[in-house]
Formats: sequence, C-alpha cells, structure tokens
Amino acid sequence: MRHGKKINHLGRKTAHRKSMLANMACSLIEHKRINTTTAKAKALKQFVEPLITKSKNDTTQNRRIVFSRLRQKEAVAELFRDVSAKIADRPGGYTRVIRLGNRLGDNADMAMIELVDYNETYDAGKKKKSSTRRRKKSTAPKVEDVQIESTEAVVSESNVDTIVESTESTTEAVVEPTNVAEESTETTKDDSPESESTEEK
Repeated sequence: MRHGKKINHLGRKTAHRKSMLANMACSLIEHKRINTTTAKAKALKQFVEPLITKSKNDTTQNRRIVFSRLRQKEAVAELFRDVSAKIADRPGGYTRVIRLGNRLGDNADMAMIELVDYNETYDAGKKKKSSTRRRKKSTAPKVEDVQIESTEAVVSESNVDTIVESTESTTEAVVEPTNVAEESTETTKDDSPESESTEEK
C-alpha cells in the first residue's frame, strides 16, 4: 500500500527518474522553457524550484548541493550567474506550467513549463503591486509650500488697487439696471390708476 506517498514515480525506477529530472532541469535552465507531459512538468517543478532558491545565496556549499542534483557544470554556472540575478526579488514560484492540449500520437496530456521571469510578453499587461508599507508623517513644513504662500501674498498686495477698481465698476454696472427697473415700475404705477378710472366709468 502507498498511503501518504505523494511522489509521482512516472513509471520509472529511482535512478532513471532522478537522471531524467536532472536532464530536464538542465534543459529548462538553458532554454528557459520546455515542452513535456503534464505529469513530468509537475514533477520537474517540485524538483527545480528548491534548486533555484539555493542559487540566490551563492556559496560553495550551495553550488555543491545543486551540482549533486543537476550533474552538469554549465547548467550550475548559468543558474548561479544569470538566473539567480533575474529571480532575486521573487519569493518563490519561479516556474509556470501551461497546458497545451493532447499529443497527436498517443493522446498524452502536454504542457509547457517555463521560468516566470523570462516571459516578458505574459507579464506585459500586468502592473506591479505597490508596497503597502506606511511611514510616519513628518511635522516639519515643506520648503516648497512656504515659498508658494509668500509669492501669493506678494501678488495679492500688488493687485489690491486693481481689485478695488474692478469691484467699483461692477457695483456701478449693477446700480444702473436697478434704476431702469425703478423707472419701469413707476410707469406701470402711473398706468394703473388710469386703468382703474376707465373701469369705473
């Protein structure tokens, strides 16, 4: 019974499975994306992501651990030199599995596995999330605000006369129409007694 055993044996013995995953991981590091079956892609994801995490800390011990799993000097060198610099800010989830449908010959479920940071077209439309760290507000006034206030004060002092003249002209303009309105009301009052007298007759 295989209760609680989550590893997918992929129909191979241990030595064959480890060699296959090491070879696929080296191909993934070299080409940045490979096509394989979905089961192998998921197994490769579990195999290669801890090695990519090790590559963030470039020490002799980490290089030896990664080399014992990959078994290729060129792949280890590229992983620690190029890939680790590219994925330095990412806290995990370095690979992406995309299903491609079924293979034509044996109808196997196919998928593409790729390194996330090397696909610029997939992430082009997405915006990076801004960090939500908060800072304490500074109590000191800003220099730019003080300068703007002083210039406003100078402008208001120099234009006091023009503002007063403009207000006087507007009041005169307002007064004239009211006089015309008063004259019109007087004429209507004069008309009203005559109309009353005509009605009485």
